[in-house]
Amino acid sequence: MSNLFRRILLLRSPSSAFSHGFSECPLKFLRYLSTSSEIVSSPKSASLASNAVQLKNNPKALVALLANHGFSESQISDITKRQSKILCLNPEKILSPKLLFFQSKGLSSPEIVKLVCSIPCVLTGSLNKRIIPNFDYLQAVFGSEEKTLITIKRFAGILAWDLRISVGPNIEILKQIGVPDSNIFKYLQYQPRVFLINPVRFKEAVERVKEMGFNPQQLQFVVAVFILRAMTKSTWDKKVEVYRKWGLSEEEIRIAFRKSPLCMAFSEDKINGVMDFFVNKLGCESSFAARRPILLSLSLKKRILPRGYIYQVLLSKGLIKKHENLAWFFESPEKRFIEKFINPHTEQISGLLELYEEKLKDYRR
Repeated sequence: MSNLFRRILLLRSPSSAFSHGFSECPLKFLRYLSTSSEIVSSPKSASLASNAVQLKNNPKALVALLANHGFSESQISDITKRQSKILCLNPEKILSPKLLFFQSKGLSSPEIVKLVCSIPCVLTGSLNKRIIPNFDYLQAVFGSEEKTLITIKRFAGILAWDLRISVGPNIEILKQIGVPDSNIFKYLQYQPRVFLINPVRFKEAVERVKEMGFNPQQLQFVVAVFILRAMTKSTWDKKVEVYRKWGLSEEEIRIAFRKSPLCMAFSEDKINGVMDFFVNKLGCESSFAARRPILLSLSLKKRILPRGYIYQVLLSKGLIKKHENLAWFFESPEKRFIEKFINPHTEQISGLLELYEEKLKDYRR
């Protein structure tokens, strides 16, 4: 790993430090050295500070520590490039306890490697002031270490925030408006990133969703809040305009959003693609998609187009009636689709299943 050592030494040189996030303000690097509670105390001289750090933190010790926990050479190199602050931390006294903490919570070596590689800054936060308090906070919220670990695996960056200030107020806003704890915690567990927003902006999104007629008791309320909070007004207006071009009224768009908030989260290309298929290819009214907005969440290549081909084949043979059970034709799970719409017609159309499987491959290319 001699090449890796040389690369890390280059990263740790004073000039390299400025090229990794401190170039705009050199004093920022010195302030970081002098104020961080987890790096070696720095002398008054900038050059002496750099030397002190390099003497204290042997790159071989850093590489050995990470390699011992299952990190590959390329992963170590990537981590040090993306989060150069790690080079200023004492491997044994600062980094090792954090890795051992994750290990003590039941995370395997591959899971720890994946967690750190996804969000390297998780190793630069204070263990006692940030990581442990955040872990304890999440565990208190969920009432389960298992659910806490699921949340951290989904977004390790949540350990880098002060959750009592960032997440806590937003949870309280949802509780005050009548959202059940089960819905709040379910969304926090599977979408932890979306709770990290200024409480003022968060409350504005909550009020808008309430005004739209969503029931706070239903999970869709929480989904709608996070769809809105992640979208600027101009983006929302553009999505509305796309639907309006297909003939949907403002009321139909609101109804679609209430039924399936995700219909406003898709790209303009995705919306246009699905609407074009049902309106122009199958001859449906544009309101059909508004009544069944779940159709917009289906993959064009993996679901809509290959099944659409089979639909037209069956229709041409007179084996199904136009638009009968159309929503179920596209929404049904794969196994159920084959049982209900493929198998009953294999005698009339030889090789129908093979034809469907061929179309699946064709559209995925």
